[in-house]
Order: sequence, then structure tokens, then C-alpha cells
Amino acid sequence: MKLYTSPTSPYGRMARIVRLEKGLADRIALHPVKTRGADNPYYAVNPSGRVPSLILNDGAVLEDSTLVCWFMDHLDGAPTLHPPEGMAGLDHRRIEATARSMLDGLSLWGREYLYREAEIRSATIIAHEQARALRLADVFEKEVQGKVLSGPLNMAQITLACALHGRVNDRPQGFRWQDGRPNLCAWAERMGGYASIVETLPPPRN
Repeated sequence: MKLYTSPTSPYGRMARIVRLEKGLADRIALHPVKTRGADNPYYAVNPSGRVPSLILNDGAVLEDSTLVCWFMDHLDGAPTLHPPEGMAGLDHRRIEATARSMLDGLSLWGREYLYREAEIRSATIIAHEQARALRLADVFEKEVQGKVLSGPLNMAQITLACALHGRVNDRPQGFRWQDGRPNLCAWAERMGGYASIVETLPPPRN
């Protein structure tokens, strides 16, 4: 099997963390790719061009970090990172969904800086995502003290870590997530104790 992702994608980082945590490095080869571009050869692998994507041994393509992570966690028949089925897993799923909302918003906000010149950036999008991210940072200042985010590693923690761990305060500009949030800062530092979190840090952008 082959896992395709870019080194800078937070969604790809989620998949890379699960691959390491589940001990799948020998079974799933890692293929770094560049995304975007009119003639990108990656489109022949995954026509949507999104990362991560996991190519199974029969050639089937699994796309989207949620599905890819679910598959890898369940591959051995003994999932450890996903919640139990039914209502017993509701709190885990609630927190994971909220962490995903933060990650999605930060990604959209960051793309305004990565792919659009200053004069055509959307001030409306930036302001909206900044406000959303700071509201959610306040939410997680409390949530990180609860069982889901303080217990054994799980997908809710991995999702939030990919939003915050390794992120410099005030990046994107105006996202001062560390200010006045000591619990969140301590949590992000604690996540750095996992080798899989550290090994998947994205390279610094120019």
C-alpha cells in the first residue's frame, strides 16, 4: 500500500501520525507529493489532487484523512485511536468534530496568504476565520482538561495537534492562540512527547 501526501498538509500529517502509531511503516510506503499545478503527475494517482490518499493493494484509492485514518487504525482489527461505536463514543466524536472545524478554518485562512497576493486577499474570509479560530481556542482551553483530550492518544487529540502543535503564535497573522490560554499551551507541549507528533512536523515555510 502507498500513502501519498505533501509534507506541509495538516490532513496528511494526521495520516502520517496514524501510520506511525499503528506500526504500519513497513506495510504502507510513504510517497511525498506536491499538490496543484496544471500537469501535476499526482493527478494520475488521485484525480482529485487532494491529500492524503491511500492506494490499496488492489489499486483502490482511499481519499480524505478521515477515511484514510479510519482504515489504517482498523487494519489490524484492533482500533485504538477511534471511539467505540454508538453513543459511547459521542463525546470523542463531538470534540474531534470541533477540532476539525478549527483545522478546516485555519487551513482556509492560511491559503489566503499562501495562494493569493496581498491586494486580492479576502478581508472578509480572514476576519471570519480569525474570529472562529480564537473562539475555538477558548473552547479548547477548557476541553484539554477533560478525559478525551487528556487520556490515551486518539483521533480527537491527533486532529487538534495537527491544528496547533508546531504552530507559531500569531500564525496566520492575528491567530494568537497561546495568549491567555495556559492549559492549551501546556497541552500542545505535552503532545510533543509523542514521537509520531514530532516526526511529522511540517517543514518551515519560506
